[in-house]
Amino acid sequence: MVKALADRFAEAFAERMHEYVRKELWGYAADETFAPGELAGEPYAGIRPAPGYPAQPDHTEKATLFDLLKAEDEIGVTLTESFAMWPGSSVSGIYIGHPDAYYFGVAKVERDQVEDYAERKDMPIVEVERWLGPILNYVPTPRAEAAE
Repeated sequence: MVKALADRFAEAFAERMHEYVRKELWGYAADETFAPGELAGEPYAGIRPAPGYPAQPDHTEKATLFDLLKAEDEIGVTLTESFAMWPGSSVSGIYIGHPDAYYFGVAKVERDQVEDYAERKDMPIVEVERWLGPILNYVPTPRAEAAE
């Protein structure tokens, strides 16, 4: 029960921070007024996608985000080997404030896209395939064969 409550508090705080950014820091929605029940439909301008979710399926991008923000030093949140955040009731994401921004899912990706992405990330293809496994539109070469 404590874990479930902690997760809900983390999500509620993320929602509140997004409101703060929209209304006060960036100020593009200073007059925005939504009742708590209306927020579930995300009627506001802007989005806050997070690594590992459909619009940003690569969990390894959390490392980039954490490095830029110095998250471990600043707030003590760390990443596990599988890029889960610790403590577990932590959230991360990016804010996109454009009024036409909307959530989307990355479609299945082909081998040529993975090869290009691996080159840009300077990461072995088999590693990219590991992290993007659920959205691959092909069956990756088994690791033993890839090493030959």
